[in-house]
Amino acid sequence: MSESQFNDMSSLSAYFSTRRSGRPRNMISPGPSDAQIEQLVATAMRTPDHGKLAPWRVISVASDQRDQLADGVKSAYLKEKPDAGRLELEGLDAMAHEAPALLILLSVPVESSKIPLWEQELSCGAFAMNLLHAAHAMGFVGGWITGWPAYSADVRNLFAAAPAKIAGFIYLGSSNTPLQERPRPELSSVLSKWVHEAGH
Repeated sequence: MSESQFNDMSSLSAYFSTRRSGRPRNMISPGPSDAQIEQLVATAMRTPDHGKLAPWRVISVASDQRDQLADGVKSAYLKEKPDAGRLELEGLDAMAHEAPALLILLSVPVESSKIPLWEQELSCGAFAMNLLHAAHAMGFVGGWITGWPAYSADVRNLFAAAPAKIAGFIYLGSSNTPLQERPRPELSSVLSKWVHEAGH
């Protein structure tokens, strides 16, 4: 698949069969404006949500807040690993500064609900995917990243308290390099037909 065929917006079916995320480190301006971020989040809200709980929240980190984010992430890392090396900390600093736009997606389960936690978390994952779809529909590239910061309680505490969890860091912008295909599984390893044995 050539670069021009990724995220083909000529039709809905063409888009879904060519959708490709971008790498945050390759994202440059332009990125979505505040108004466009509001629009893509509103679009992502059209996500399957059993019980109408909206068990997701999005926090936009402004460009002039990236240094604060980097400091918070590095502080959390050093608390856990006080002997961290320079390259580790530089990697975390880079992570906090990548792409023109950065959204923190939080899974915020409603614990008092009868809806199982698993279903609420699945809804948050669907919300993340819809954020990417909405961004691609606007002509941007998006990337959904986790890694160590997503599983750190101290990093989570920069944005919310438990039981919230960071479902991912959503990076948005324009790619400065051609998108490339990634390995995909064989269809036969994913799709099969149910064979029901009599008596079972």
